[in-house]
Amino acid sequence: MATPSPDASEPRGRVRLDEVSKQIIEHLQVDGRQSYATIAREVGLSEAAVRQRATKMLEAGVMQIVAVTDPLQVGFTRQAMIGLTVEGDLRPVTEQIAAMPEAAYVVTTAGSFDVLVEMVCEDDEQLLELLTTRLRTIPGVRSTETFVYLRLDKQHYDWGTR
Repeated sequence: MATPSPDASEPRGRVRLDEVSKQIIEHLQVDGRQSYATIAREVGLSEAAVRQRATKMLEAGVMQIVAVTDPLQVGFTRQAMIGLTVEGDLRPVTEQIAAMPEAAYVVTTAGSFDVLVEMVCEDDEQLLELLTTRLRTIPGVRSTETFVYLRLDKQHYDWGTR
């Protein structure tokens, strides 16, 4: 079952999963539409027990079950990773960026950039508008560097559990 970790060395808020919960996650990573009855047979629990565990993990934010699209197939022809250097507190900057509908991924980093943002746009014009009128005008953003995606070679989310 998913339980908050009592171990002080674990990151705060991290959930420790037992082997059965990990197996449930791994089955859903392969096929998020897989029935709880099918998973139950594979992991040796009842359908109700699998449903209960999955619900708890969903509510705790341990996992999400979503449809992952190919951006090109649904009209988003321009993707880019943008590295930002920021002066001062990063939180107000990352909060504003995370609120942008084009922002698919926002992460605070150590290294050459303070923040990395993956943007998914309909076209180059939308990306240009986003960069010039919205991203670079956020107070604290000192500079940006844009890495335009030319081809999506791999996108997968079945990395399992630890």
